[in-house]
Amino acid sequence: MTRGNRKVAVVGAALADCGRVDDATPYALHAQAARRALADAGLDRSRVDGLASAGLGTLAPVEVAEYLGLRPTWMDSTSVGGSTWEVMAAHAADAIAAGHAEAVLLVYGSTARADIRAGRRTGDLSFGSRGPLQFEAPYGHTLIAKYAMAARRHMIEHGTTIEQLAEVAVQTRANAALNPEAMHRTPITVDEVLSGPMIADPFTRLHCCIRSDGGAAVLLAAEDHVPDCRTAPVWILGTGEHLSHATMSEWPDFTVSPAAVSGRLAFERAGVTPADMDFAEIYDAFTYMTLVTLEDLGFCAKGEGGAFVEKGRLKVAGGELPVNTDGGGLSAQHPGMRGLFLLVEAVRQLRGECGERQVRTRDGQLPRLGVASGTGGWFCSSGTVVLGRG
Repeated sequence: MTRGNRKVAVVGAALADCGRVDDATPYALHAQAARRALADAGLDRSRVDGLASAGLGTLAPVEVAEYLGLRPTWMDSTSVGGSTWEVMAAHAADAIAAGHAEAVLLVYGSTARADIRAGRRTGDLSFGSRGPLQFEAPYGHTLIAKYAMAARRHMIEHGTTIEQLAEVAVQTRANAALNPEAMHRTPITVDEVLSGPMIADPFTRLHCCIRSDGGAAVLLAAEDHVPDCRTAPVWILGTGEHLSHATMSEWPDFTVSPAAVSGRLAFERAGVTPADMDFAEIYDAFTYMTLVTLEDLGFCAKGEGGAFVEKGRLKVAGGELPVNTDGGGLSAQHPGMRGLFLLVEAVRQLRGECGERQVRTRDGQLPRLGVASGTGGWFCSSGTVVLGRG
């Protein structure tokens, strides 16, 4: 992406230990992911002059920087839920292109699962009841209820079926079966999804993301540093971000996510179209998120998401558009704000490092273009990043 005078590449990408991690703190997972990303890039920590982090500490990212032994001259603590990391990647790419930073580390770690098991927190996620949320909190309008309402509206307006939503979970699990690092790999069927315990109508348990521990890190650097790196660069080609609403009453259309704006901007700035993408990594806290984001990114028309996800289109093995190739938040891992994991998987796919789950084009080549799109809150925000190899 040439917004200033320099192109920007992802030169390092890594995961910390994920899944069931009972003996680590969130800080330790941050450090583990950061060390692995730097080792992946082959760059010394001293080259890092920028840090982007959110979700940990009283003064994020100050405490994370101190723990990692970094003294950055550029920082970002933007926190907009699951889309945080795609938005941060956009900010970091702009800063690097403009010469305000040389190498920016995006890093995240969470022990969401272990904290619940140890009684350090409850299983319910509360965003509080101050500000605009005070008008919804008295009605018990939980996070999952908001997603469930949006899904039901799509079903009413466009005839989307619960079986079609279940297909998202089934195909995502099929991708996870190819990923040895995924938390859940046993294949599932549409009937198994539909017969599970109801969580929030129309979502049964397998329509919902898993809860795990884990961490991830991505290192972005100016093109000047690419020759010094161990791995081949994955270029940031275009980005987009968009804020939609805080309260459901201010959301104009439950069937349109903010990815409709962030995706359009990212593709336009990259000079490509959705049809050019070889795969997509999409935030999937719930099955409906995948379906509606596919529509809003332009992979199919509005209302056609249900038909699009049928017939195995999302699978690595034989799918027309492999989606969430690692198994996504529905099956691989979901330690909280999962957007950074989308970027790690996209980079690994473009480098050809994914083993049995590696995406191939129709002529058997490695993918050249991919998109990562994160969603935050209850469709409150979106960040989209288009990436490509040289």
